[in-house]
Amino acid sequence: MDARIDEIRKQLTAKGYKLTAQREETVKVLLENEDNHLTTEEIYMIVKDRVAEIGIATVYRTLELLKELHVVEKVNFGDGVYRFDLRRKNQAHFHHHLICTECGAVQEILEDWLLLLEKRVEREFGFTVEDHRLDFQGICHSCKLNQKSENCKAVS
Repeated sequence: MDARIDEIRKQLTAKGYKLTAQREETVKVLLENEDNHLTTEEIYMIVKDRVAEIGIATVYRTLELLKELHVVEKVNFGDGVYRFDLRRKNQAHFHHHLICTECGAVQEILEDWLLLLEKRVEREFGFTVEDHRLDFQGICHSCKLNQKSENCKAVS
């Protein structure tokens, strides 16, 4: 975790910002919950337990700054709630997601499946892709199994 914090500190410094104690604590919460896609309010509640004097406005500003610097992405998985997702180290593009429309589960796809498409877009349209994000929405394996199970009970 220390290496990631140092990396983020360098990104901030390169743009003229400091990694203050409040910002660092926010980053730590993001790193500790990397797979959880926390909301601003959830991040705030965890940081507040550690830094009692922090306000939610500071957390909002920190998250927006980290978004501008491409440290995090602000994502909405179709439920109207914005969450924050850390970019993985050494990833040129944001990762993709599988979003279950039944239970809301989110699974990450870390491979970049769109590189060939990006090159085609640039070649055919002269458009330089700076980033992309792909979200697949559907029904996860667990929900499909539950649906089959419920269908079997209804037939019995």
